[in-house]
Amino acid sequence: MNVPAASSRPAPAYLADSLPARRGWPLGFAHRGADTGRENTLAAFRAAWEAGFTYLELDVRTTADGELVVFHDETLDRVSTAVGAFSALTWEELGAHTVGGEPLLRFADLLAALPEARFNVDLKDDAAARPLAALLTEHRAWDRVLVASFHDARRRAFRRALAEAGHADRAHGPRRVATSGGAAAIAALVLLGPLGLTGWLRRHALEVDCVQVPVRHGRVPVVTEAFVRRCHAADLPVHVWVVDDPAEMERLLDLGVDGIMTDRADVLAEVFTRRGIWPQH
Repeated sequence: MNVPAASSRPAPAYLADSLPARRGWPLGFAHRGADTGRENTLAAFRAAWEAGFTYLELDVRTTADGELVVFHDETLDRVSTAVGAFSALTWEELGAHTVGGEPLLRFADLLAALPEARFNVDLKDDAAARPLAALLTEHRAWDRVLVASFHDARRRAFRRALAEAGHADRAHGPRRVATSGGAAAIAALVLLGPLGLTGWLRRHALEVDCVQVPVRHGRVPVVTEAFVRRCHAADLPVHVWVVDDPAEMERLLDLGVDGIMTDRADVLAEVFTRRGIWPQH
């Protein structure tokens, strides 16, 4: 397994366990709770936790009245009993609907329901940054969350909102929350990394703590042995999404990736069990 180089900046607590130099094993992430019939519901996340997953991947969106809810799509039609734009309904109106027979879930309630879990939170709209920062400050949950988004601007907006919330909290002050890069950041690493610029990007441009990437983007391979090696040399853990095939999981682990996100909790648990790294809490 590749080992990241030592860094003058310690990893945030969320990621500390995933550094091979510290623990020697990659992380398993339950993607949306790893239950496609009940995705992003408390029932799915509870089941994943009970199966051995400490790290739970999820998405958040804001309702018409500003509540931060665990939900992926821009529209409600695909997975819920409601239809139309998610942002058009209030939290009270969403209370009449379900996903796979389960009620929709506020992020604040998830934080309270699974107090030892860690959450990989994908910001799905621009309005989510500020309430997420406020909730992390309110619940003192800075160490339990990694913030991600395909849009790097949302990640930067979250950082600004977190700084503002921290300065207003005189008892604790600003806190650091782990983040991963969006589409622009990943493109820079893939395109400029072979030119020897991964370390420079890590130190001066990206302001991220890890990279969370697909195996490939279209016809362009992303997770290669060279990519993983360059990221590790720059002290960037590599997490890969979404992988459900056991042979592909094994191949990626042999490359030295630091985490795998999956919709197949049973398959990943079996692969990790064979490697002696399961359960993870």
